[in-house]
Amino acid sequence: MRVTPAAIEKYLKLLEKTPRSIAAATKDIDGARLRSRTDEQPWSVTDILAHLRSCADVWGDSIDAMLTEQKPTVPYCHPRQWIKKTDYPQLPFHESFKAFVAQRGKLLNVLKGLSFDDWSRAAIIKGREHTVFTQVRRMALHEQVHCEQIESLLP
Repeated sequence: MRVTPAAIEKYLKLLEKTPRSIAAATKDIDGARLRSRTDEQPWSVTDILAHLRSCADVWGDSIDAMLTEQKPTVPYCHPRQWIKKTDYPQLPFHESFKAFVAQRGKLLNVLKGLSFDDWSRAAIIKGREHTVFTQVRRMALHEQVHCEQIESLLP
């Protein structure tokens, strides 16, 4: 996908929407329900949030590297491996969500301050070139799927 101002705006709006969607879906839901799992859905809402935080860490770090170095080679770290190094799955939902919202605010401040050319800054990850734009797009689309998943768990 080509980087355009309209595409940048689209994915920034999706990144802004994620915390609002999660907040709306989880409003007034108690912690026990946010941790509940079923045979059909082995991930709880808390598990999904932990996963989103892990992805934001990994993909956000790659974006930071792209913005601070000239086309670095970034060691690959899968978010499912990274999460094992965190306490995200054990944290109470609302505490974890507050940290996610703060992290998202910082990322959005960085992204909104970028020049158009900065969106094409790149890194090599797993032998492939990724740009700030492609990582933001990846994060936004991935989060959209999980927001829908959360909404489906909390009708």
